[in-house]
Amino acid sequence: MTVTDTSGGAAPDAAATPQPPVLAIDIGGTKMAVGAVDGTGEVLASYRVPTPSGAGADGEALYAALLDAVDHLPYGRDGYRAVGVGCGGPMRWPAGEVSPLNIPGWRGFPLRWRLEADFRREVRLHNDAICLAAAEHWQGAGRGTGNMLGMVVSTGVGGGLILGDRLIDGAKGNAGHIGHVVVDQETPCACGGTGCLEAVASGPRMAAWAAAQGWRAGQDSRTGKDLTEDARSGDGIAQAAFTRAGTALGVAIAGAAALCDLELVTIGGGIVQAGDLLFEPLRSALYRHARLDFTKNLKVVPADLGQDAGLVGAAALILRGDAYWSADRVD
Repeated sequence: MTVTDTSGGAAPDAAATPQPPVLAIDIGGTKMAVGAVDGTGEVLASYRVPTPSGAGADGEALYAALLDAVDHLPYGRDGYRAVGVGCGGPMRWPAGEVSPLNIPGWRGFPLRWRLEADFRREVRLHNDAICLAAAEHWQGAGRGTGNMLGMVVSTGVGGGLILGDRLIDGAKGNAGHIGHVVVDQETPCACGGTGCLEAVASGPRMAAWAAAQGWRAGQDSRTGKDLTEDARSGDGIAQAAFTRAGTALGVAIAGAAALCDLELVTIGGGIVQAGDLLFEPLRSALYRHARLDFTKNLKVVPADLGQDAGLVGAAALILRGDAYWSADRVD
């Protein structure tokens, strides 16, 4: 846990006492992160734990682990002005009933309602990739850009869409979900469809494809991180996995650029740490497919905010609701 003291040691002026921080929650397939975020978007304190998995990771066990993580922060459950949450999708939005593909213990789990009951504060909940897009638009690589797609490539592939300096929600809160844009006609996806970008370019699916081609045969460790290390060391199958994923990303981004007239795409998530292994085939595919005049100058860049992006974006649902939150409460 990291804590930052911004008071400078001076006694607070009652008339100038800032509002309490926002409790920000970022829930993904591999980790749960919680943090206290002030009005400027600074993460004052944070705590991270692995997302429970396996036979015992039912809905209540997952929720208990989340509350335990929050209790590690130094503010108490009554020390926040509101709660912002980013969670893997799909979900019923804005009601906040979540069914993340990568968290099988939650299916129709009423996460927003449960948090409201426990914290007695307003709760705003959106897709985790949408929160990452909001964070990059507000405080990261997308500052000053009115029309952008923010993407995350990690355990899954997701995205959030900003047009005209406002988050676009769509009918059910899933606009910008580029991970389920179709990029081929054969690869099965966990969503039940075929050919989704996530099925080709997510870290676990990249590693699984490489393993099927004979990569690290007989070895126990075959993760996305292992794949990156081996590709950097010259392993041909590992490099082919990045070429395949980067090409699929470029194809999907070219389609999104044509559909939405984008200026910028930011990409975050663990697989992005591979750098040019991913971005070179991505940009090559983008050059081949994005040939219209208004798509040719599209910029695709790594996200700026690193591991705090999800927390900053979740807090932005509260702190910048004018741009990133359009929903009324749905019971």
